[in-house]
Amino acid sequence: MESKKFICIGCPKGCSLEVQHHEKKIHEISGYNCKIGLKYAETEFTEPKRTITTTVKLKSGLLPFVPVKTRDPVNKEKMFEVMNVIRKLEIESPVKVGDIVVSNIAGTGVDLVCTRNIKRVS
Repeated sequence: MESKKFICIGCPKGCSLEVQHHEKKIHEISGYNCKIGLKYAETEFTEPKRTITTTVKLKSGLLPFVPVKTRDPVNKEKMFEVMNVIRKLEIESPVKVGDIVVSNIAGTGVDLVCTRNIKRVS
């Protein structure tokens, strides 16, 4: 039996979690104080995911970049692929919060969306 440790990021408590496992099969999870911690440990061990936040180049906007994020977390193993797609993007202003920049980015099933309103330069 092996052990893997995590710090939960589900709430401000930051519980120290420990997953007892054999290969990819979880036998026991300890250290959590709520259901969020239990779910976090399960997900982080079996299929870790992250929300990606960054910026995209913006044409004709009041600012040269617009902040964006993935609407939902993406598999951690797909992060570099997602960032390679984002790095090549340049979108046209105006943009609004929630505008979809890329649907199903890098085949993840997750949309990349704007997180700020930016007007077009006249």
